[in-house]
Amino acid sequence: MSDDEILLGIALTVALATGSQILASKLRVPALIILLPAGFTAGAITDVVHPDNLLGSSFSAIVSISVAVILYDAGLGLDLRLLGGRTRGVVGRLLAYGVVLTFLVTGSVAPAMFGIPLHMAAMLGMILVVSGPTVVGPLLDFVRPSDKVRRILIWEGTLTDPIGGILGALTFHAVASSHQVDIGRGYQLGQFGLSLAVGLAGGAVGTALLWFTLRVLRLGETLGTLAQLATVLVVSAGSDIVRDDTGLIAAIATGLAVTNLPGFDMPARRPFFQTLVQLVIGLLFISISATVTPASLVPVLLPALGLVAILVLVVRPIVALAASARTDLTRGERGFVGWMDPRGIVAAATASAFSAGLIERGVNGAEKLLPVTFLVIVGTVVLYALTAAPVARRLGVVKAAGTRVLLVGGEPWVVDMGRALKSAGLDVLMWAGLDEERRRISGAGVDLAKGDLLATGINPGARLEGVTAVFLATDDDDFNALASVVMQDSVEGPVFRVGPPHDSHGVVAPYTGGDILFGRSLVRHVLAERYEQGARFVVQPATVPPPPEHDTLFVVRADHRLYPVTESQQVAAGEGDTVVLLGPVPTAAAR
Repeated sequence: MSDDEILLGIALTVALATGSQILASKLRVPALIILLPAGFTAGAITDVVHPDNLLGSSFSAIVSISVAVILYDAGLGLDLRLLGGRTRGVVGRLLAYGVVLTFLVTGSVAPAMFGIPLHMAAMLGMILVVSGPTVVGPLLDFVRPSDKVRRILIWEGTLTDPIGGILGALTFHAVASSHQVDIGRGYQLGQFGLSLAVGLAGGAVGTALLWFTLRVLRLGETLGTLAQLATVLVVSAGSDIVRDDTGLIAAIATGLAVTNLPGFDMPARRPFFQTLVQLVIGLLFISISATVTPASLVPVLLPALGLVAILVLVVRPIVALAASARTDLTRGERGFVGWMDPRGIVAAATASAFSAGLIERGVNGAEKLLPVTFLVIVGTVVLYALTAAPVARRLGVVKAAGTRVLLVGGEPWVVDMGRALKSAGLDVLMWAGLDEERRRISGAGVDLAKGDLLATGINPGARLEGVTAVFLATDDDDFNALASVVMQDSVEGPVFRVGPPHDSHGVVAPYTGGDILFGRSLVRHVLAERYEQGARFVVQPATVPPPPEHDTLFVVRADHRLYPVTESQQVAAGEGDTVVLLGPVPTAAAR
């Protein structure tokens, strides 16, 4: 290819990867649904996006490194503290049963369905055991199932990728060297153990490097992000050099260690790194799907759809039911776990790499690996994307719509405000530090957060699951100001604080940005004094005109989404909404 063609190919690949993900976000569908057809179409129309033409023999190595970066980022999101004993057992059984049953069933039916030898069917079975967080995560974001179900599926999808990658590599080496697979021999088990040891050793090296760069050198955000990227690339490539396909284990082990070892203080949101991962995912899907030709899909189209039906309707439900038996999962949660097992980037990457190597060695049937995998990926993702939301609603595992508020503070007016928000139909959680304040919250009938919740919330490496808005209303204005800045990375939604007095000489509060609840006229001490003098909170439908001298504090939409009145935003209430008002101080006659 000429230089101009290479430049055109790179530009087109990046444009398709970015444009497809933007379109998917606007359509509210998993990006994979747009990325795969876009890459496939581009590969059929032009040769400039074909990775073999752009990158040559280095494409396989680049794919391996890229998947390692994706899995490291996924590992950063796996907090062991959120995976309880029984939940951990469910994940372990899903991994074990899923790998074994998917391999055995696919290996048994593939020879008859696709006309391939048994050893190639075994290779296909190992490729299809993986799922992946890059597909499961967006689907779950769209469906919004319960936190327990989400954790189980994310952990399973993340951990199955490196396991499937290693087992696939072992199967590939067995098929490539002898054109057969010796199932059950101790030699293969020993090879798996050796690969696992190399990967974990690489993870230990990566953890040590990040400890030195992030804790000892205390690098800032920019250099710290570069250090993470360099470390993942080094340990992944180094592990693969020592032993093939162990870099994925090294990457995810490093991510897990960084998240779960005390002292790293990794931010929950990593804008640059997450942007890089998003771009890598798009580039990989476009490049891999561009290598699939229309002519290779036609002969395997109908059998592949049949295989999708077997995996979705037979294999996955059996695995989920067996793994979740005698657990505290509800019937609906067990059912939804049995209806969520899409294939993603690791299946595509391993199919691309293994099929190319086997085709070069002249192995019969190797040319069908990538087309079949491509169709299984498309089939499972489209099916789950179209059905996951209605199935979750039918099974009753969708989290209730609306805002879940964390209200921080324990003064009488704050507790009464929390009670008013709860009476408006919101899910309210309160936290306070003093025992007297915590007893006051409990006495008001509002849910009391556990004692270490706020410590978790202001930990830069933590995330408050399920909390979609935080209102800071303690009697310490500087604390409110500092917490409003720190907690932004720990909450899915906005963080607000009550305003400090206008003549405040606090260390932080007067100079900190962020939205102030209720505007400058209703700052903290004004609210407290007004409540102490007899003003009370009133909850009423928005269609009822507010009484005189009542200030609107919150508007609760009909779908239970909460919109506070702030210094920069006045909220208009509509039909079906509920408003929370603060009344005036009663006159002497009214008292």
